[in-house]
Amino acid sequence: MTRSTCGSCARVAAQIEPVVRDHGGALEIVDVDAEPDVAAEFGDRVPVVLVDDEEIACWEVDNDELIEAMEEARNG
Repeated sequence: MTRSTCGSCARVAAQIEPVVRDHGGALEIVDVDAEPDVAAEFGDRVPVVLVDDEEIACWEVDNDELIEAMEEARNG
């Protein structure tokens, strides 16, 4: 979850894109301002990283935690 005016969002997206790609995932960038319901849910809490619709990080992302969450999602 990102916002177009958020510098941290761009930084986190650039950080996690290779991690997601290298571990067989697909990165989907969602602008929270595109839909009022999503904007209301996340407000100023961006960037937020979700794996299978479960929030795993907000503002800062640990690559190892992201990898672990992706592996758990993949293995059920």
